[in-house]
Parts: sequence; C-alpha cells; structure tokens
Amino acid sequence: MRHGCGTLVPMTDPATHPAQPATIIRPDGPWTHRDVAANGARFHIAEAGEGPLVLLLHGFPQFWWSWRHQLTALADAGYRAVAMDLRGVGGSDRTPRGYDPANLALDVTGVIRSLGEPDAALVGHDLGGYLAWTAAVMRPKLVRRLAVSSMPHPRRWRSAMLRDMRQTRAGSYIWGFQRPWVPERQLVADGAALTGRLIREWSGPRLPDDEAVDTYRQAISIPSTAHCSIEPYRWMVRSMARPDGAQFNRRMKLPVRVPTLHLHGALDPVMRTRSAAGSGEYVEAPYRWRLFEGLGHFPHEEDPELFSHELISWLKDPEPDR
Repeated sequence: MRHGCGTLVPMTDPATHPAQPATIIRPDGPWTHRDVAANGARFHIAEAGEGPLVLLLHGFPQFWWSWRHQLTALADAGYRAVAMDLRGVGGSDRTPRGYDPANLALDVTGVIRSLGEPDAALVGHDLGGYLAWTAAVMRPKLVRRLAVSSMPHPRRWRSAMLRDMRQTRAGSYIWGFQRPWVPERQLVADGAALTGRLIREWSGPRLPDDEAVDTYRQAISIPSTAHCSIEPYRWMVRSMARPDGAQFNRRMKLPVRVPTLHLHGALDPVMRTRSAAGSGEYVEAPYRWRLFEGLGHFPHEEDPELFSHELISWLKDPEPDR
C-alpha cells in the first residue's frame, strides 16, 4: 500500500508484538482479498459469495473487518458481498488529498464499476453511511438500494451538529478532530488505547471482546491511518463556512430515489436517535426506519445476527415500504 496522508510511526501491538499490516488487514477467513483500482487510487476489498452486489462501507475508527459477520451472512443468502477499506484506511491507498465526501463517494461508485457490476446495494455505517447517502445522490444509477446505520442524512447531520446542543455535545470528538496533528497522535498513543476506549464507550451493553478491540487498535496504528481517518471529519466541519461546503450541502438537497433502510441503535451515545430519525424527509422512495433497542453505535457488531437478519430480509423484500 502507498503511504501519503501522514508520517506517523507504527505503534506496537497493545498486548504482544509489533503490528504487521498484512496479517491485520488481510486475515484468512471465508472471504478472498484483492485490490481494485478506482478514482485514481487503489482499494483493498474482501469479498464472499455470488449474486447481486452488496457493497459494505465501514465507519470510524474501523476498517472493512467490522463487516466480517455480514460478509458471511450475505454470501449465505445469495449475494456477492464486498467490504472495502475506505481511502486512507486498512489496505487502501493513503493519498495526500481527496478526503471530502464527494470524492470519497466517487471512490465507492468507482469500486462498483471496477467490480464489473451495473449497480450495488450500498450498506454504510457511521462515516460509511455518510458516504452511502452521498453516493446515492451523486450516482443514483449505480445504487440499487441504500442501507445506512448510525448516521443521519448529511444535511440532517449538519443541522443537528449546529442547532442541537445535545448532538453538539454528543459529537464533541468531531470538534476535537479540528486541531492539527494532536488528535491522531492521541489515537495511536499507548498502543492506540484511546481508540479501544472509544469503541467500548460507544457500544451498548454488549461490549466487544478484547480480540476485536485489539484488532482495531492495531489497524489504526498502521502508519498514516489515524491521520487519514480524521481528514473527512475535518472537511465536514471546516467546510461549513466555505463555498465548497455550501455547494455540497445544496447538492445534497437532491432526494434519494432508491429504497432506503435506516438502522439505528437506541443507545447510540454519539449519534442521537433524534438526529438520525428525520432523515426520511430526504428520501423520495420506500423508506424503512428500524430502531434497535439495547444497542449502541455499532449494531452490526453488537448483535450481528439481528442486524444481518434485518438487512437481508429487507434486501429480499420486493415491497420494502411495508
């Protein structure tokens, strides 16, 4: 992989040995790994199964591996399931620029084309959800269906962060990301202890096991990953007062015109239910809202069986507005 987004030094494994990118990012499993070229960069993907394409987009502070449960469930259900590492993360290229949502969304749609598919059902969590919303607006012909977890529509996100003091406080980490270099150094300090703490604190009562947390700590400690992971959030905030941010916000007025499933954990401490719930006003197509009681910010990992069942049932439903 090429490194271009920063110059951080790799940290050691929090428990045993120095992190080895290949073994962390490309673990063996019921999937295959490869790289695909799209939008001027190279992206690592993990894929399993055959059938209609379902493309999975991870959030912060994670990488493709967060979808390990859904990859196998979707493959078993008759889909071609592909989880990609976003630009700057995991096994994908770390470019010096290109971390605005419009370009990141073009990464996503470019991967769909590179996979030789006419379209895909996009499934995004957290930042991946933000990009999935964006891709569905920018390249509607390439998005067959849209499923978003733990993230409002971008216009709804912007409004909530600026006007809802409770959401402003809940998303305080995003405001903290605006400082130069300090946040990424904090994320990887002491074997990426802060990254592990965030994943646990943002989860509901079903906490991730130590192995999963250690995997994410090692992955974000790969050089430049922390910096590249934060760059999209810097754009999202700093662009609010700039012409490019205003242009993006206007562009996102265009409605989503594909069936949409919106999933949210009722106990999510960083993205309030109230902030996410109003996103249906931006969808001019069948829209289904599903609130998971007892789950936090990572419902696809906290209760993977429930999440996968809800997703697959909706994908197979010919009348998803019911």
